[in-house]
This record gives sequence, C-alpha cells and structure tokens, in this order.
Amino acid sequence: MYRILHEHAEIREPRRGHQRVHYDKPELFATSPNQVWSWDITKLKGPATWQYFYLYVILDLYSRYVVGWMIAERESALLAKRLIAATCEKQCINADQLTLHTDRGASMKSKLVAQLLVDFSVIQSHNRPHTSNDNPYSESQFKTLKYRLTFPRRFTNIDAANQHCRRFFDWYNVEHKHSGIAMLTPTIVHHGLANEALAARQVVLDQAFATHPEHFKHTAPQIRSVPEAVWINSPKLKDDDQQLLIN
Repeated sequence: MYRILHEHAEIREPRRGHQRVHYDKPELFATSPNQVWSWDITKLKGPATWQYFYLYVILDLYSRYVVGWMIAERESALLAKRLIAATCEKQCINADQLTLHTDRGASMKSKLVAQLLVDFSVIQSHNRPHTSNDNPYSESQFKTLKYRLTFPRRFTNIDAANQHCRRFFDWYNVEHKHSGIAMLTPTIVHHGLANEALAARQVVLDQAFATHPEHFKHTAPQIRSVPEAVWINSPKLKDDDQQLLIN
C-alpha cells in the first residue's frame, strides 16, 4: 500500500504544515516590592483519596512576602479573580505598576483574570509550557510549605487546611529568615525596614568583634546586604539597571 501511495505522490508527513507555536521566554526584573508578583495554585490532600483542597498563593518576587492567599474546594477563575482584586486593593497597586507572573493553567489564562488585569492596568506574564523553572519563586515557596515537619499528610477538612496555612503564612512572613534576602524576614523587606535591621545587625557584629576579635580571624565581620534586584530568566537589562547590579 505504501509503495502504491508513494508512486502516486500521496505519502505526506501528517504533521507537515502544522507549525510549532513559539513561546517567548519570560524575562522579569524587580528592584523593589510590588513590582512583580508570582502566583500559583497547589493541591493539598483532603481526607479521602482523590479529594483535594486548592491553595492559591500570590508572592512578591523582591521581598518573598506572601501578599495574598486563600484555600478553596476547587480551582476556579472566579475565585482567582477575587483574590487578585482583593490583593491589589490591599497593596494599593497603581496603574502600570505591577507585573503578575504565573503558569498556563486554566484559571491563570481565563478571560475573567485577563480582564481584571486589564482593569487594574497590570501586565500579565506566563511560563512557557512545561517549564517550571519559569516560575521558581512560587515553586520554592510551596516546597517550604510542604517540606516542613509540621505539614500534615492529609487535612481532615477545609477548616483544618485554613488553620494550618494561616499559621504557616504568619510564620513565613514574620518569622522566617529567608536566605535570598540576607536572612531577613519577608515582612521587614516588604515594608522597607531592611536597612534599619541590617544596621542594627552590624552594630551587634561590631560589638562582638571588639570583645572577641579572635573569633573572627582578626577581620571585622560584614553583614550581607539585600539584593538590589531579582529576576526570572535574567532579562536583558538597560544600561542603568546593569550598572545598578554591578554596583
């Protein structure tokens, strides 16, 4: 059959003519809070097999501060819209101030969410398909949640899930010293208190060095500073921004 079809030039590559869609690599850059947010949804196991609760989390890239979260019994574009709207209002987001980055899930690409972002003048950004590295901040935050020893194997009901996540996010924002922001808490960085906290830390180190210089190999200790910029996929920076990173 294939020989006959070939003789009559009827054999064609079935995929020929179907062009592969090209997705641009997201390149995001933030030098202060409320410039770029990352949001995602993860599943929490419910009391029975195949029963889940859905945790929605919005994270600020620069400060690692969780600006908004909620738990629902389903994944819904309407619920996502409500959470994003409430979070933008709570954080006093102005027009053309914010970029909101996420993956390509149904809720994330819904018309409801897209129209809301247009109304708030928020720029929308998406992962490339099957590229989890395009959203590393949210993935890391979910890992911190689920790898803690206190994280339960299953939640008996949605109220239990809410109570656990409320305690977790209070700890994460207020107490958790994040390695990506000079071992400060997200709350300190998000609310512009980093310089004050780092100055106080330097005073303590200077006092310790003056008292016991032998513990520091005779060199004065210097504190780590908060990164001046964070990014996803290291975008091509303008000259001024590039100089900022070099300094």
